[in-house]
Amino acid sequence: MAALRTQLVFDAGDPHALAAFWADALGYEHEDIDAGVRSIVEAGYAPAEATVEIDGKLRWKTMASLRHPDDPVRDDGVGTGRRILFQAVPEAKSVKNRVHLDISVGPDAREEHVARLTALGASVVREYDLPEGRWTAMLDPEGNEFDVQ
Repeated sequence: MAALRTQLVFDAGDPHALAAFWADALGYEHEDIDAGVRSIVEAGYAPAEATVEIDGKLRWKTMASLRHPDDPVRDDGVGTGRRILFQAVPEAKSVKNRVHLDISVGPDAREEHVARLTALGASVVREYDLPEGRWTAMLDPEGNEFDVQ
């Protein structure tokens, strides 16, 4: 069986703000779905109220998507490789994540990346220095756990 295409999905209170954080944190790009969103709204398949304009481009109000800059893109602006989707949910995060991201930057760059991510709105939870390795446990602006190693 061939490998299946997947995307990572985050529940979010503010999907566009969280997507902006992770775009900066990972070097990913916002998907340019403006033309597709406009055509759907103009055809009457979705109301204009379901959209928001960000940086002059229409996006869905309750979703934001990022793609890896090296991966291919379909004609509608959606990436066909590594993607992250942020979807609005009504409830706040209430328990520890069962899955988290590890951002691997190497031991010489870890402190610099932790400082950069903190300036973007993340917070440090704890520093680990164990026989199996050193890493920094952090929270993104909405409280999702991730590590920098």
